[in-house]
Amino acid sequence: MKRSYLTGLALAAMLGAGQGNAQELTGTLKNIKETGAITLGFRDSSIPFSYLDDAQKPIGFAMDICYRIVDAVKKELKLDKLEVKLNPVTSSTRIPLLANGTIDLECGSTTNNADRQKQISFTNTHFLTASRFVSKKSSKIGSIDDLKGKPVVSTSGTTNIKQLTEANAARNLNVNIIPAKDHAEAFLMVETDRAVAFVMDDILLASLVAGSKEPGAYVISTDAFSKPEPYGIMLRKDDAAFKKVVDGATAALYTSPDGAKLYDKWFMAKIPPKGLNLNVPMGPELKNEFAKPSDSPDPDSYKAM
Repeated sequence: MKRSYLTGLALAAMLGAGQGNAQELTGTLKNIKETGAITLGFRDSSIPFSYLDDAQKPIGFAMDICYRIVDAVKKELKLDKLEVKLNPVTSSTRIPLLANGTIDLECGSTTNNADRQKQISFTNTHFLTASRFVSKKSSKIGSIDDLKGKPVVSTSGTTNIKQLTEANAARNLNVNIIPAKDHAEAFLMVETDRAVAFVMDDILLASLVAGSKEPGAYVISTDAFSKPEPYGIMLRKDDAAFKKVVDGATAALYTSPDGAKLYDKWFMAKIPPKGLNLNVPMGPELKNEFAKPSDSPDPDSYKAM
C-alpha cells in the first residue's frame, strides 16, 4: 500500500512537471508552437536590407538574418517544420502590425532609438547608418543650410522625417517638407524634380542612387542630420523568452565568420536583380558591434575599437 502510494505521488509529480513545462511557453513562442508558423514583415524597396527581386520575392541582408532567427526558433521549439509567412510592411505600418500580432519580426532597415523602445523591442544591431540627403549634382546643394526654402522629401513614419522637421525648426530653414509613402516614391520625387533633396539613411540613399537610370547625376551630402544610428530587427516588447532566442541567434551569427561573409554578400558584391554593387565596406564601429553584439539605442555607445 505504502509503495503504491509513493508510486502514485511520483507519477503525479511527473505529470505536474510535464504540465509545468507545457505552460512555460508564453507570448510569441507559444503562438508559433500552436500555429506552426512565424510571420516576417518585409520592405519592398529597402535595398540591400529587405526588397523584392524579379520574382517579387523578398530578399536582402535583414531577410537572411531573419531566416537565421527562424532556424533558431524552430530548434528551440523542437519543431520538424516551421511555416514562414511573409507580410509586407511600410515605415508607417511596421510598428502597428508588430504590436497587434500580424507579424512576429520586422526584417528591414529600422532605426533602434529610445522612443521606439517604449513601444517595441530590438535585437542586436546589424548596421550603423547616418541620416543625410541626396540631391542632383546640377542643383548644387552642398549643405543642410542650402535646403532653405526648398521642397524636400522624406519617407513618412521614419526617424529621418522627424530629424528633418526638427532641423527645419531649429535652423529656420523654411523647408517645404513632403512626406512620401515609401523610399522609392521619395527618390522618384528628386528624380522628377518635384523635390530638390531626399532625406534618408545614407546606405539606403546609396542603394537608390546605384539603382537609378543615371547614378552619376546624384550626390549624397557630407552634412548629416544625425550621429551614427543602429539598425535592428524589431520584435514585440515585454516578450523575454522570444527575445532571448532572437538575441542568441543574432549574436551567434555576428560573432561567427558567417557574420562578415553575410555582410560582404550584400554590401561588397553584385546583388540581384540588377547586379548592383554598393561597395560599402564594413566600418570599424560595426566590426566592433559584431564582435560584442548589443541592442543599445544610444548612438554614442557605438565606438570603433
